[in-house]
Amino acid sequence: MDKQSLFVQVANLEERIGELYMELGTLKHTIQELIEENQRLRRENEHFQAESVGKSTKPELGSAQENLWRIYREGFHICNVKYGSLRTEGECLFCLSFIERA
Repeated sequence: MDKQSLFVQVANLEERIGELYMELGTLKHTIQELIEENQRLRRENEHFQAESVGKSTKPELGSAQENLWRIYREGFHICNVKYGSLRTEGECLFCLSFIERA
């Protein structure tokens, strides 16, 4: 093996290591975002659980309305504006209005 091909192999290996380092950085960033999201969701879940303990479902509600309340308390939108997406900014007036009409 001549010196030139050895140098090319080392340069290629160095380039691959650099790419792996960048990929590792991206994965590290993604993991950090997932950890932060998990913590946020845990706090939100604790908030909703505490809220649901304080507010039990009214007995006169129909099963459909109870299901809507349950889904809403679990942190999801039930309104037609953002249906199924996670509620991240507190209460949604569209959802609350929809539940009241159900």
